[in-house]
Amino acid sequence: MLKFALHTYVPNRYLKWATFEELETRRLILGFKDGMPYATRWAANEIANALSQTDMKDTIIVCIPASCKRTHDRRFKAFSQMVCEKCGAVNGFDFIQVYGRRQKAHIDHVHALAEDTDKYIHIDESRFKGKKVIIIDDIVTTCKTANAFVDRMITAGADVRMVLFLGMTKYFKRYND
Repeated sequence: MLKFALHTYVPNRYLKWATFEELETRRLILGFKDGMPYATRWAANEIANALSQTDMKDTIIVCIPASCKRTHDRRFKAFSQMVCEKCGAVNGFDFIQVYGRRQKAHIDHVHALAEDTDKYIHIDESRFKGKKVIIIDDIVTTCKTANAFVDRMITAGADVRMVLFLGMTKYFKRYND
């Protein structure tokens, strides 16, 4: 299975070393996370372009669930529809239900999705059994959440082919003067 990030994402603590392009990508990714329409269109185009050389027939695209239903819907509903229309893939958005609320891993440093997915999401396993699946998420840092979701999808019977991220957290080496 392939795991791939399209861009680098610069966290707050490294902003002073970021290039203009990295700052613009950061702005777009954060806009996407906030559900801004301009950023959702950008993200859908980026993902669709990355998948344009892949045969998407009979492939389900599904996004790693956000920390709560409201955020998940705001971030991924329109995005999933746009990507699937551009790629000809099956939209798996409605096959996963988010309920409850989990801690945000990037804030609390707790990977609740990794520990007990059944507390936060319901996966309609009948939709995924034996199907090709591509998983999408916004930012990857440690990959713990993505790995846990991949494991859960495999348990549901999915044939996970790829995990695609908009951005991967970039780290800068600090040199002492």
